[in-house]
Amino acid sequence: MDLLTIKDPSFLKTMNIEDLQNLSADIRNFLIEKLSITGGHIGPNLGVVELTIALHKCFNSPDDKIIWDVGHQSYVHKILTGRANQFDSLRQYKGLCGFPKMSESVHDVWETGHSSTSLSAAMGMAIARDIKGDSTFVVPVIGDGALTGGMALEALNHIGDSQKNIIVILNDNEMSIAPNVGALNNVLAKLRTAGKYQWVKDELEYLLKKIPAVGGKLASTAERVKDSLKYLLVSGMFFEEMGFTYLGPVDGHDFEDLLENLQYAKKIDGPVLLHTITKKGKGYSPAEDDKVGTWHGTGQYKIETGDLIKPVNTAPAWSALVSETVLKLARTDKRIVAITPAMPVGSKLEDFAKEFPDRMFDVGIAEQHAATMAAGLATQKMKPFLAIYSTFLQRAYDQVLHDISRQNLNVFIGIDRAGLVGADGETHQGVFDIAFLRSLPNIVLMMPKDENEGQHMVNTAINYNNGPIAMRFPRGNGYGVPMDQQLKEIPIGTWEILKKGSAATILTFGTTIPMALEAANRLEKQGVSVEVINARFIKPLDENMLQKIFNSNRPILTIEEAVLQGGFGSAVIEYAHDHDFQHVTIDRMGIPDHFIEHGSVKELLNEIGLTADNVVTRLKAIIPAKIKRA
Repeated sequence: MDLLTIKDPSFLKTMNIEDLQNLSADIRNFLIEKLSITGGHIGPNLGVVELTIALHKCFNSPDDKIIWDVGHQSYVHKILTGRANQFDSLRQYKGLCGFPKMSESVHDVWETGHSSTSLSAAMGMAIARDIKGDSTFVVPVIGDGALTGGMALEALNHIGDSQKNIIVILNDNEMSIAPNVGALNNVLAKLRTAGKYQWVKDELEYLLKKIPAVGGKLASTAERVKDSLKYLLVSGMFFEEMGFTYLGPVDGHDFEDLLENLQYAKKIDGPVLLHTITKKGKGYSPAEDDKVGTWHGTGQYKIETGDLIKPVNTAPAWSALVSETVLKLARTDKRIVAITPAMPVGSKLEDFAKEFPDRMFDVGIAEQHAATMAAGLATQKMKPFLAIYSTFLQRAYDQVLHDISRQNLNVFIGIDRAGLVGADGETHQGVFDIAFLRSLPNIVLMMPKDENEGQHMVNTAINYNNGPIAMRFPRGNGYGVPMDQQLKEIPIGTWEILKKGSAATILTFGTTIPMALEAANRLEKQGVSVEVINARFIKPLDENMLQKIFNSNRPILTIEEAVLQGGFGSAVIEYAHDHDFQHVTIDRMGIPDHFIEHGSVKELLNEIGLTADNVVTRLKAIIPAKIKRA
């Protein structure tokens, strides 16, 4: 079938099983070909081809609400809703988003990027439906990994208690990004091998009622018999106890099985959970054989071999640099433990796990638990390293505030993917952490200019004993700078002068330092001398250096790859106000007050004006004319 001609899913209604199977093959080939060029979340999408087709055949989107949790697995949905012709631009600047996006299609009824939100959204939509008197279906699709998120369990509890008509599709492939962990995963493992339950239960009730004379009496005890059967056939029937009618497990790649159970689910009053078993990466052997999450999301790859096409870069990845330094220190400090919320691969903690399995904890998609667990460890004089992406740290804000900062506990938070991340777009840009952490008492927040300073900051953090300390670092690779063999500590709250100058001062840190130096060097050639400061401690500020800068009356430009509201530049302005330096000119550059969509980091920086050209322009605007003439 020519997928480019698809306008909406209505064509599926007349297709037979053979047609659907052929369509599945066409979609898999299409995804394997397109994603080899654009990159993207190939493993999750290959695993839900049949499931997505079956959902759109049985339900009437967008009237019926199909809600994709996380959104990593929405590519097939996008194809069936008329967006196949945009896949050449997938995750590219101004192109097709890698997640559901309401502005793209009426069929995208919920926008996602973080996990475990679909059930709460479904409950809201179901309540609205019932208030309005509609009879549509609400169908959230959630993975077994996302189901470990506390928010998902809160929603399950509410849905089960309310008995709203919601059909939850549990897409169980035994993995999120990395293999799943936890007791709930063990429950699902039992269910996978238990065989079908609902059909046997219903058939038993039917047969009991057909028995002459004693049938009525037996039927009156049917519920008790069925409950006994439940525990006989399915050990630990978690979902039924939560108030759901449990269906499954169902082969998520078998259309007959899927369609039969979906039609049955539509007839049941109250919440239903349809447990489907799928294979992540189905139909492409490199992705199918992946056991660690490499094929969850990739860049370009060679279709024939599955070899990933990586840019030539000898510099270490930031995640690897940080985790390797923590590992090096852990060899001589038994207090150090590592914690990750389901990101051992992304945070490059595999080597730590191999060497110290009893000191490495993957808690699953449970950021709040990870943060408070780190706090608990710190109360017992341990040295917890919490490796977490900036975008996911947002989900644990209360725990960082209430449990870590308020108690002034020695937790080291490694904030990975800080700054713009590119193709994953607005749900993943790590640009809010400075603003939401800077206001917390006790916390130290820092960001290195390069990987050598980065390893010293890790050492500084591990040896810091006066409360929580967080280090931001970007996605991608370092610069390949020479690395010191001996680790040292950096005095807390100290900045360094990278370039001396007299006309103005740039205060910046991390990824924007090269931009600042380039602009200063350009101005140097024009006879304008600009000082560049590595303001590596965002909190606390280097007050001694700030005093000298303010006393010089030089104009100041702050630059940050983070939101301006409440950011580093705001901290400098607050300091100026509090110390009566209002006469000093301060300008700020950073992320504007709107969500930044997907594209390469360079394209996004150009779009928002974080470029060396604009730094030059902004400096010329604030440097007094008499200095420029000199």
